[in-house]
Amino acid sequence: MTDHSSIRLVIHGGAGTIERSKLTAEREQAYRQVLAQSLIAGYTVLAAGGSSIDAVIAAIVVMEDSPLFNAGKGSVFSNAGRNELDASIMDGSMRMAGAVAAVTTIRNPIRAAHAVMTKSEHVMLMGQGAETFAAEQGLEIVDPSYFYTQYRWDQLQKAIANERVLRDHDADSDIPLPSNDEKRGTVGAVALDHYGNLAAGTSTGGLTNKRFGRVGDSPIIGAGTYADNRSVAVSATGTGEIFIRAAAAFNTAAQVRLQRISIAEAADNTLAEIAAIGGDGGLIVLDATGNFAMRFSTKGMFRGTIGDDGIAWTSVFSEAETPVKHFAVSFP
Repeated sequence: MTDHSSIRLVIHGGAGTIERSKLTAEREQAYRQVLAQSLIAGYTVLAAGGSSIDAVIAAIVVMEDSPLFNAGKGSVFSNAGRNELDASIMDGSMRMAGAVAAVTTIRNPIRAAHAVMTKSEHVMLMGQGAETFAAEQGLEIVDPSYFYTQYRWDQLQKAIANERVLRDHDADSDIPLPSNDEKRGTVGAVALDHYGNLAAGTSTGGLTNKRFGRVGDSPIIGAGTYADNRSVAVSATGTGEIFIRAAAAFNTAAQVRLQRISIAEAADNTLAEIAAIGGDGGLIVLDATGNFAMRFSTKGMFRGTIGDDGIAWTSVFSEAETPVKHFAVSFP
């Protein structure tokens, strides 16, 4: 029987101005259900002796396939009326990494990022080249209309009318958006497998009304995603340009490895540095012994974790909130 005592998965579904008054009980339950499904998908891989990389992919695919999050199916529209998706993944054992940016036809960008990591000599592919590569690898290619959701289209029209670029994770209450504008964005996962290997992955649709081929932090190794068995695995969500400038994910990992500080302190230091230059957001962090942190500087962050007992826990609001227990699964 495989020893599951060391496995751990942590996920996020975006951080932002998430207020109880704007999130109905029904909508909150819908978000939590997808988060729980994501956790169970990743846990199933880990509990069966699978790799942390495969667990990260399994968890993120669930969120990419849900219209609730700004990744995959629920991605926002650019100014040109296109859904342009980004994703990255990193293996902490050899620090291999893969990413795709500005893709429009790949159903699950996280799978494409993994293919870049394992089937090419490169780290990042973008646009049509990435799409051609993904098709050659047998990944599912869809018509761009697959990513269309009325909510996100309406959000774009409001943003254009107000000449604003909207962050995927923030309600921006001064802008008249569609009612119940609580959809948040960027999704990510970090995992520790039975063999002590860490992995991290992040996927997003970027910013509503983004222009000029904009790429944020999510597909950039060291900014939105980083994993190193010597320190931690990190996935970020927030003000993408600021996270790039702060090298947020690598910054956090470097503090843990070189300064020997706790993962929560490292995450808080990174978020403080981001705040100092005008940004906000959140980080999920996991080390090789299973310690984890889910830290954010916004009002809330969709997040969850599952460990060796197979019980999924999710949270949305403040750190003081009691996590919700969903259900337990067991393996022989």
